[in-house]
Amino acid sequence: MQKTIALVMGGDSGEYEVSMQSAVMIRKNIDPAKYVVYPILIRGRNWTYTTDQGLVFHINKNDFSLQIPEKKVVFDAVFIAIHGTPGEDGKLQGYFDLMRIPYTSCDLTVSALTFNKYFCNDLAIQYGMNVPATVLLRRYDAIKPEAILAETELPCFVKPNKSGSSCGVSKVKSVDELEQAINNAFKEDDEVLIQQFIEGRELACGVFRYQNEVIVLPITEIVSKKEFFDYEAKYTSGLADEITPAPLTADQTKECQQLTEFLYNKFNCKGVVRFDYFLSQNKFWFLEVNTVPGLSEASLVPKQAAAKGIPISKLFSMLLEETLKK
Repeated sequence: MQKTIALVMGGDSGEYEVSMQSAVMIRKNIDPAKYVVYPILIRGRNWTYTTDQGLVFHINKNDFSLQIPEKKVVFDAVFIAIHGTPGEDGKLQGYFDLMRIPYTSCDLTVSALTFNKYFCNDLAIQYGMNVPATVLLRRYDAIKPEAILAETELPCFVKPNKSGSSCGVSKVKSVDELEQAINNAFKEDDEVLIQQFIEGRELACGVFRYQNEVIVLPITEIVSKKEFFDYEAKYTSGLADEITPAPLTADQTKECQQLTEFLYNKFNCKGVVRFDYFLSQNKFWFLEVNTVPGLSEASLVPKQAAAKGIPISKLFSMLLEETLKK
């Protein structure tokens, strides 16, 4: 019997377009023999389903159901494809917990903690990870360049504390650039991180659980043709080389994949997750965790799954099978 799946997409952050691209890929590749998919656009308070004929119906938020002319649709599970708020920061997870509807991502607590980069870094340090020196600024804090750079030195990265897809991120090379970069990051969030620059290779590793086994995907090395792997480089063809599997030594590959499995378990992650690192002087530095990683044609996880011999339709089926167990 087919299961009914809500594919939630959109969201309220700078990652809206990325979410829509992921949703197209997911809808196109979910097995229609097993699942009936309803794409649900979440944009502020408007939660809507649009038919192929262009008719728009609103979700009933009291029970997350959908009334269409022929029937009332209730959902067996939710496939979360919203990057950023409210799909990656725990807000939707808390709502679906209240509705008792299972979903494909990490739970409320893990989502909220990992989306907050500063809190996530603190926890990674407790787990023994190398983490770049970081200064947290809140909107009401005075900007004191000398004090900040005494911690991070130059060059450094300035980024929103709670954001993704490199929205609002700047690489700062001189003290004169710092304040403008901080103000730019404040456009995305009310907290900003100033972080030590690590000279090294940028790596990403996807991971998920299936039938009680943690499956670690091949590692990708990202070689940006810009100053760093920013939003434009991530989503514009030709601006970055993404090499999967990454050209690492056998020992480096083993260590990175072991770190990824270790962190997936320690953070108590669920669904498919991507961990990002820098490799500098044969030392791995924790960068961040993406609990709702991109799943578009341009994204890393589908390419990593393909490199492991897992077709994207099979990956989505595996994720939904695990979700429906909950």
